[in-house]
Amino acid sequence: MADPMRIRAAEAAGITTVRVLMSHPMETGLRKDSAGNTIPALHITDVVATHNGKTVLQAEWSGAVSQNPFLAFKFKGAAKGEKVSVKWTDNKGDTRTDEATIA
Repeated sequence: MADPMRIRAAEAAGITTVRVLMSHPMETGLRKDSAGNTIPALHITDVVATHNGKTVLQAEWSGAVSQNPFLAFKFKGAAKGEKVSVKWTDNKGDTRTDEATIA
């Protein structure tokens, strides 16, 4: 369904900064199309980021988040060359998981 996430992760002084750009329409279910029909809700509900099998970020979202959301967060305990994985789930049950190597 969705295009791959663009994930950048960089470690400096023991803190890893992760930036994620997700491709998703994020429809609230309140907008109408040109014919006046309501566009059904379709938005990300859960986001989980993991590093070495440990959850470093968990978020619950609603339709109030904009289209193609950008997420940035930091965590400690990672090293360059390791991987960080981000997974989202939307209200229709679709999921997307991508990972990046920490630079």
